[in-house]
Amino acid sequence: MTCECSKISNSHPDLCVQLSQYRLIEIAGVDAEKYLQGQLTCDVAKLAEGEHTLTCHCDPKGKMSALIRLYRQAADKFVAMIHADLLPEALNQLKKYAVFSKVTFTELDTPIYGVTSGEILAKLGENTTALVIPQGQKRAIVWGETLETNADSQLWDLIDIQDGIPMLLKANQFELIPQATNLQAVENAISFTKGCYIGQETVARAKYRGANKRAMFTLVGRFEGELNLPEVGGSVEMQLGENWRATGTILNSVAYQNKLWLQVVMNNDVEADTAFRINGIPLAICDLPYSFKDA
Repeated sequence: MTCECSKISNSHPDLCVQLSQYRLIEIAGVDAEKYLQGQLTCDVAKLAEGEHTLTCHCDPKGKMSALIRLYRQAADKFVAMIHADLLPEALNQLKKYAVFSKVTFTELDTPIYGVTSGEILAKLGENTTALVIPQGQKRAIVWGETLETNADSQLWDLIDIQDGIPMLLKANQFELIPQATNLQAVENAISFTKGCYIGQETVARAKYRGANKRAMFTLVGRFEGELNLPEVGGSVEMQLGENWRATGTILNSVAYQNKLWLQVVMNNDVEADTAFRINGIPLAICDLPYSFKDA
């Protein structure tokens, strides 16, 4: 049976955490839009000033090198938020062909915060950037001023898991196409009308020819005592009759209040009532807030 999942934003309505696991990259220049349009899966040209979206960068085979939150600060200036675990390789891949364009990449030494508190957001200064996440629980990513934190950043990762926002870490870099992590159903992460970009042929084939057979699921299980988090890139076990078989690829895991939360890429035809386990902990599928099959 699928599990009932209590939302973190309900139990922590005033959450403010420092997202030290992420880095900001400023991408600027007269060719910034054109360059990124040929690199990323989203339609950069349709991103207005002040808007942002989740997106990704792929290699020529359509495998993801980076998962990025892209913010358009000005006509010729963007800011990309990338998980530190993917650097420097993700940045090296993103700017690989930049020598032919008038575009610069600058790593910013700026603290980033994750906020669910409307009171904090209302008091932010004029020069502070606040990106309200358009999908899932009410929250925002903030940078530009120093905020007082009140919790660990793992709660932000847990909200991502609950909202079906995928995590890409080094162990899975260059291993997965975007649709294997449900990006076709998340914000405006993939455009199927914008034209060519690196890896576009594979991404399009996955949509129009049904080439993608995988999807991301949330698995949740209760545990007692101490717990070593499962290894990212590892697998879980799925019950088949009286037997168990290793399956899936773990993207992310969080342990909170004696519950283990996992993001796992598996075959997209898995039944909702399938039983799973890892290290003896029973796991059940937790419903996502969207349908990846309709996207």
